[in-house]
Amino acid sequence: MEDSGHIIQMPRVKLGSQGLEVSRLGLGCAGLSGYYNDPLSHEAGCSVIREAFRNGVTFFDTSDIYGENHDNEILLSKALKELPRAKVQLATKFGIMSLEGGKHAVFP
Repeated sequence: MEDSGHIIQMPRVKLGSQGLEVSRLGLGCAGLSGYYNDPLSHEAGCSVIREAFRNGVTFFDTSDIYGENHDNEILLSKALKELPRAKVQLATKFGIMSLEGGKHAVFP
């Protein structure tokens, strides 16, 4: 029987000197939107994010380059609406452009 109210105590780590703490294990969200594989539906992707949070993950990483038309950031925003936002830390990367041949560059 699943205990849906139970959150696993994930070890936490401090980042920098400003007092920010994140779960020691984070979830890189690129795979949810087809960066490495076929994209998941937003419903399935949100389910993965909710399950990660239920298991103690509070640190999520995204980028504007993951998925078509900012799909990963949109998916993550839908999932965050279902989670206690004050308990979630979000990292994002921006300014990356895709080049031919699967290469990437940073905007100058």
